[in-house]
Amino acid sequence: MEIWDIEKIKSTYPNEWVLIGNPIMDESEFNVLAGSPILHSTDKQELCYLGSAKTDNYQEIIIIYTGTFAKKTATIGLLNKLSK
Repeated sequence: MEIWDIEKIKSTYPNEWVLIGNPIMDESEFNVLAGSPILHSTDKQELCYLGSAKTDNYQEIIIIYTGTFAKKTATIGLLNKLSK
């Protein structure tokens, strides 16, 4: 249950979903600063399925994505049409 800072987690598991145990959050409670990486995967569903059996030793867990999300142009276009 080693605690890693968020930069180490992101650099070790780039563009992956990471299940983190006992996350340390910033004051806003929106940003993870550190935690214990439990499991990682490029597939979020796989992470959730396999991770459920590995979280018993943690009081809190969180899942983060270490990459960036691409714009959903179809959704944005639809929203623009609806707002006109």
